[in-house]
Amino acid sequence: MSQRSRHRQRTTPLPLLACFLMTAGCSSIGDFGRLEQVTITDDIHTWVGQEAAINAGAPISINKLTEEEHTLRDLAFPLIEPPYDRVRWDAVVYEYGTKKEFQRELMIVDITAYYRRLQAGAWRSSAGRYNRLIDDIRNDAVRIPQFADIARRVIDLDRRREQSLHVLTDLSPADRANALARIGENSLTIAWVERSLAQRCAGYRFALDHLVAAEPEKVAAQADVALAMLQQKIAANQILPELGVPPLNVAARQGPVTK
Repeated sequence: MSQRSRHRQRTTPLPLLACFLMTAGCSSIGDFGRLEQVTITDDIHTWVGQEAAINAGAPISINKLTEEEHTLRDLAFPLIEPPYDRVRWDAVVYEYGTKKEFQRELMIVDITAYYRRLQAGAWRSSAGRYNRLIDDIRNDAVRIPQFADIARRVIDLDRRREQSLHVLTDLSPADRANALARIGENSLTIAWVERSLAQRCAGYRFALDHLVAAEPEKVAAQADVALAMLQQKIAANQILPELGVPPLNVAARQGPVTK
């Protein structure tokens, strides 16, 4: 039985969802991006692929997601969600895609946002801000290989699906269009994650540089090493080149991401 299948056996009835939302820090994303069993249902992150397609002006498939496609979206979410949003009391509502403004905001690039959140936090000392930065960087680094693994599996299945479309003669135009749309959704989801990782690296660098200038601490060296390791992990797990897309630079553009 797959990991996600085990999660599905312990889904939360919708009437009880409000009770969980009243608990501070409620989220399906546990440590290092593992899915918490209590709040998972099959469609919790379905919107991720749809939003990626909408932002690119691409069609959306009405086909049901495969096991691998579900997992791709589950593992993509913590890599596109801002680190400072993971402990929101209403995090599950955001994960279900019921807040459209939240989905749109995910497409906006602001490399200064992470530093502003660090500065707004109630830390007793500068070391606390550095430690939070280090933890967020390391958590992202741990999540990347697992996402890259499922992404490659989905890409392989999509290549086989695309090849099959050339030999299946009894498919209707609608069936063919939905299959191609799903391939596009999957690729755009992967591209979204890689763009997000490049952007958050730039945000981490902005935060670290400004912390060093404003509140120098010896622990800054640890943060610098952690960030370098994250960048190396990203470079070693690039998926876009396998899709025929040039790799993204680990430096974010400021301003909204346009189609």
